[in-house]
Amino acid sequence: YQGIRPAPGYPACPDHTEKRLLFGLLDAEQNAGIRLSENFAMLPASSVSGFYFSHPESCYFGVGRIDKDQVADYAARKGETI
Repeated sequence: YQGIRPAPGYPACPDHTEKRLLFGLLDAEQNAGIRLSENFAMLPASSVSGFYFSHPESCYFGVGRIDKDQVADYAARKGETI
């Protein structure tokens, strides 16, 4: 396998709320019997999820510290308040 498998909640993809979109696209509860708790924990606990990119030039990177303006921009694009 050549590629990366970043998962929500880890350094390359720290925002757990992205699981909501992923689970909606996959209809995970209906198709796999996996649901999200109100805090985005996957149930059953043995469940895993991630984004799979199969390309030899893909690589991991960590999201470092971000400034308040970046938080405000991200929140606005997601329709969230801060």
